[in-house]
Amino acid sequence: MASRDYYEILGVSRSADDEDLKKAYRKLALMYHPDRNPGDKEAEQKFKDASEAYAVLTDKSKRAQYDQFGHVEGMDQEGPFGGFGAGGFGNLGGFSDVFGDIFSDFFGGQTRGGPRGRQVRRGSDLQYNMEVSFDQAVSGFATEVTIPRMETCGTCGGLGAKSAKDIEVCSVCQGSGQQRVQQGFFSVATTCGRCRGNGKIIKEVCPTCRGEARVRKQNRLKVTIPAGVDTGARLKLTGEGEGGINGGPAGDLYIAITVQPHPFFFREDDDIFCEMPISLVKAALGTDIVVPTLNGRAELKIPPGTQSGRQFRMKSKGIPHLRGSGRGDQYVRVTVEIPTNLSKKQRELLQEFGELEVEQAGKANVNYPRVSSFLEKFKEWLG
Repeated sequence: MASRDYYEILGVSRSADDEDLKKAYRKLALMYHPDRNPGDKEAEQKFKDASEAYAVLTDKSKRAQYDQFGHVEGMDQEGPFGGFGAGGFGNLGGFSDVFGDIFSDFFGGQTRGGPRGRQVRRGSDLQYNMEVSFDQAVSGFATEVTIPRMETCGTCGGLGAKSAKDIEVCSVCQGSGQQRVQQGFFSVATTCGRCRGNGKIIKEVCPTCRGEARVRKQNRLKVTIPAGVDTGARLKLTGEGEGGINGGPAGDLYIAITVQPHPFFFREDDDIFCEMPISLVKAALGTDIVVPTLNGRAELKIPPGTQSGRQFRMKSKGIPHLRGSGRGDQYVRVTVEIPTNLSKKQRELLQEFGELEVEQAGKANVNYPRVSSFLEKFKEWLG
C-alpha cells in the first residue's frame, strides 16, 4: 500500500471515533466492493486500502502506534499491524459488525443476530373483499366472515416436531444456522445447507403440521361495518391475519368495501342525489310531490314556474358522517317532462294556450323570460 494517510483514505479527521470510522468505511466498501466492480483492479485496490485503514484505526493499540510512528513501508504479515494477504485480513476485530451491514445490503441476508430461518417473524396481512348494499353502507351492520389463514399449530405449539426431544442441534453449523464460505480475500457467511438456517434438525416432525409449525384453518370472525362506509374503505382488524413464524405476532386483516349502486340515489361524499320527473302542468302551477329518502318517503314543495333542472336541498337527509356526528344532505333535481300521446282535447287546449301567448307579440313574454332574454341577445348579435 502507498504511504497515504489512513485518515485521508477514509475521509475522516484524526479525532474520529469508532462510529465515524465505521460509517466512512461502510460507504467506501459499498462503493468499491469487488462484487459491485467485477474486474476493476482500481476499485479492488481502493477496497483493500480502505479495509487496511479501517482495521488499523479501529484497533486501539495499532492506532496508537500509527499515530506515533506513521505508515511504515514494507509492512507485511509480520509487521506491527498484521497482514492483509490475499487469503484474508488476519485479526479484523471490528470488521464483523460492519461486514454484517454490508453483506445485508449486498445479499438481502443476515450475518448476525441469529440465522435467517430462526428469526421471529410477523405473519402476513390478509385482505377480504366485501360487497355491501347501498342501504347497508348507509346504516351499518354486523356480520360474520370466514377467513382461511395459517395459524400456529396447536399440537406442537409451533415447534414443528413431535416433541422437544425430537429437535437436535445441527452438526454442520453447530446451531448457528450459517456456514463460512471463502470469497477471494475474505469469507462470507451463508445459510447452512443442512438445516437451511434453522440451526436445528427435526428428527420426527409433528404429525399435524408435518414440520411446518403452522396449519391452515378457517377462522370465523364477527365484523361490524360502521354506518357511512363507501367504496374503497378498508377496515383493519389487528392480529386477525396470518399467524406469526417462530412465535412472532400475527398479521392484520383488512376488509375492503365495495358498495352496490342504488336504483334512485347516487353518492358524492356524504351527500346523495336523485332525479324526480314532474309534469309540465305541475311545474307551471306548483305542487307538493312525494320523494324517496334514505328513511322512507318525504314531501317536497315545488313552487310555481319551476324550471327543468332546478335542484332542491333536503338538509340532513344524506349519509351519516363516518367520523363524527351528523349527516350529509339530499339533493333532488327536478326534470320537467313534456307530455306525449296527447288527446284531441289536450291538443286543442294547448293550441288555445299558444294563441294566448301570441296575443302578447311585440312585448316581453312574461311566461317565458329565458326565451325572451335569448331572443333579445340574438337580435343584438344580428345587428
